[in-house]
Amino acid sequence: MEHYGKYKDLFEEIYEESQIQLNAKMSEHIYFKVGGPVDILLIPTNIQQIRDSITICKENKIPFYVIGNGSNLLVRDGGIRGVVIKLCELNKIECIDNKVIAECGALLKDVSEKATENSLSGFQFACGIPGSIGGAVFMNAGAYDGEISFVIESAEVLDDNQELKILSKEELNLGYRKSVVMEKGYVVLKATFALVPGQKAVIQARVDELTTRRVERQPLEYPSAGSTFKRPEGHFAGKLIQDAGLKGFTIGGACVSEKHAGFVINKGNGTAKDVLAVIYHVKDEVKRQFGVDLYPEVRILGED
Repeated sequence: MEHYGKYKDLFEEIYEESQIQLNAKMSEHIYFKVGGPVDILLIPTNIQQIRDSITICKENKIPFYVIGNGSNLLVRDGGIRGVVIKLCELNKIECIDNKVIAECGALLKDVSEKATENSLSGFQFACGIPGSIGGAVFMNAGAYDGEISFVIESAEVLDDNQELKILSKEELNLGYRKSVVMEKGYVVLKATFALVPGQKAVIQARVDELTTRRVERQPLEYPSAGSTFKRPEGHFAGKLIQDAGLKGFTIGGACVSEKHAGFVINKGNGTAKDVLAVIYHVKDEVKRQFGVDLYPEVRILGED
């Protein structure tokens, strides 16, 4: 097994010591609270550091992964060989007229709050999604009849040559849990959202309604990555899993939530192996009983 910590000195030329971690525990950086270490974790605070980091990785053939808030990520127990670039520190949000401009590391709930403060409607659907803007654009995140494609105007990205590009809504090619960013491996730096002026009290009421609904229906008390599976065409994943009799199905410390069958949760002592075993069993049973293929929505990285 090759480890890449020996390349730390290359990154020390562009980072402060506090921005670099060797053998960082990925369980501390993802919502599932499982997974082994990454050789090098980088936390950039500006775009140039991101560009330089990717350049160094490519020039030295170091595997690298760019992540946001870790809310839709599962890292296997063997950890990640190479580099993880975590974009949580680029998190500025500003409002200009009816537009909200947010950096990639800004949390969706904070962007929703900023929009509400400025009496702008359209972003309420994201008030409870735990991800960041970069990840949300990457996968066209959505909830409660809303999604990023409904409100985004453009996104600034780094292309595969580390060049800056501004992509329009049309150029982003957003679909159900997909985008050109995902297809081409671009890195989202910031996004501009065009919202609609409204009454602050009405906007806040919708946020409160969705927040209450989320608390009542989702197992927020346990680590998870939110909805584990993509919605299969013509079906709802949670309903299929429930009808298959899989609520509460457990392997090790991971199980299908009793509260919402669409969530695989870590009950406190689970491993990535446990989570994956539950996911694979659910896939097999739903396919066997209903002939429907389920595909994980969660992004899976690392080795066993």
